[in-house]
Amino acid sequence: MKDNLCRFTLRIDRELLDKFGYVAEYEGRTKNRELEQLMKRRVAEFEREFGPIELETTK
Repeated sequence: MKDNLCRFTLRIDRELLDKFGYVAEYEGRTKNRELEQLMKRRVAEFEREFGPIELETTK
């Protein structure tokens, strides 16, 4: 089954990753979902300040 989810590798200090995992678990999320929420919040914040981000669509 093919999905539309992109994947990328993140290189990060072990201690920071472990602490991030603690925060994610506290919030009831996986590290992946916690990172996704942070990214969504940051993009929304950016767009409020600078306007919508227009992306070129490729098919």
